[in-house]
Amino acid sequence: MPTLAAQPGLSIRLSNFIFARKPGIEVDAWKTWTAEEKPDLNRAVARLNGYVLEGAGEILVCAASDFENFMAPRPVLNEQALQELTEVTRVIASHRWPIRIHATYDEPITRILDVFEQVFKETDYRSRWAIDHAETIPTHNIARVKALGGGIAIQNRLAFTGEFFLERYGEQASASTAPIQEIVHAGIPVGAGTDATRVNSYNPWLSLAWIVTGQTAGGTQIASPSNRPSREEALWLYTLGSVWFSGEEDVKGRIAPDQYADFAILSADYLSVPEEQIGTIESVLTVTGGDVVYSAPPFTTFAPEQLSSVHPEWSPVAVFGGFQRADEA
Repeated sequence: MPTLAAQPGLSIRLSNFIFARKPGIEVDAWKTWTAEEKPDLNRAVARLNGYVLEGAGEILVCAASDFENFMAPRPVLNEQALQELTEVTRVIASHRWPIRIHATYDEPITRILDVFEQVFKETDYRSRWAIDHAETIPTHNIARVKALGGGIAIQNRLAFTGEFFLERYGEQASASTAPIQEIVHAGIPVGAGTDATRVNSYNPWLSLAWIVTGQTAGGTQIASPSNRPSREEALWLYTLGSVWFSGEEDVKGRIAPDQYADFAILSADYLSVPEEQIGTIESVLTVTGGDVVYSAPPFTTFAPEQLSSVHPEWSPVAVFGGFQRADEA
């Protein structure tokens, strides 16, 4: 990606976080990264905020990361993992880098918050930080996140694994997983996403469909009506809600003066199509920084320069020409 950013024609704006990659060497790695890397530096030569390092995460320490396999018992963070997480968090917090951390289950979230409360107090940490996923976070830990000034990023992973969660934990637990409305009402910054590309595609409409309907890709109803935002609220989470995590509220999230105002013309009206059709919406014209970066019928006359062939060759994009095209699947 840095190579692409250094060339003209970058079609996106990407905020990224450094992700720990090798277990056992994280403390030294973070010492190196915080000394050599510079957050908030745009590395794109021809796009404002085209490629910007935002901070650390979402894996800070490999041993302190849980998983999203709802068919397996919940993981336990041992004392060694917590010690490593404490050391790494201290390094990152002392450099005032923003933090994101992967956590699925309440048990690891509790231990992670124990570490953050200690280290943030020691270092007088005031930068933005967030938990990614938090599907099973309970009320008392929502309050702890709020007290520490954190945010929570939600995704549609349960759209693909909801049946497994339902089988293991039952209807009552599933109905409030993830507790989106409770988190929002607590006044915590909340952003929506997809968790691409590890367990999902980057298609935002699949995520918006899950948030609004609470139904899995197989049609199983998981989330209760009280835990499902309206379409307008879900769109807010995806736009103005998400820009909090990159600290770009002044330039992203709405079509307004002094904003970048990147926009897309859609294949259908998100606010009025039947709920079951939200996931099939796609862009037919995408404009970034005033440049047309993607077009489809009826806007093919505005098509940008054709990209090279799709890699890898087995990508769904190469097979179907897009995502969720029911008439071509």
